Amino acid sequence: MASIKQFQVTFDCAEPERVARFWCEVLGYVVPPPPEGFATWDDFDRSLPPEHQSPAFASCADPSGVGPRLFFQRVTEGKVVKNRLHLDVRVGTGLVGEERLATLEAECARLVALGAVRVRLLTADDDNESCLVMQDIEGNEFCLD
Repeated sequence: MASIKQFQVTFDCAEPERVARFWCEVLGYVVPPPPEGFATWDDFDRSLPPEHQSPAFASCADPSGVGPRLFFQRVTEGKVVKNRLHLDVRVGTGLVGEERLATLEAECARLVALGAVRVRLLTADDDNESCLVMQDIEGNEFCLD
C-alpha cells in the first residue's frame, strides 16, 4: 500500500514576501516561524553566507497543518503566459445558483481589496457550477469556486 505524501505548491514570482502575505490573507495561512535560534527570518537570512543572503524566498502554511505549504521563490523572468497549474479557492462548495454567485462575489470583493484582479465569471452549465477566474498580485491565475 502506498503512503500518502506531503507536498508543497511553489510559485515563481518577483516579490516572494509580498506574494506570500497575499496568499496568507486569501487562505487564512500563516508565515511559519523562523528556524530555532532566530528571532526573525531576517536574522536567519543575515546568518547565511553573503552570496545566499536576500529575500529570495518566502512561505506560508496552513496553521492546522492540513493544507499544503505554499513556497514563493524569486525568479528574474516575468510571467508571460497562462499558468499550467492554478489553485481553486473553494468558497462556494455545496452552494448553487444565486446563493453561490453571491458567495463568490463577496469573496471576490475581499480579494480585490487585497490586490487581486477579477478576470471573468464562468457561468454554470450542465456539468459545472459557476466560478470566478482571478489573478493574484503578480498575475497568477486562480479560481474562486
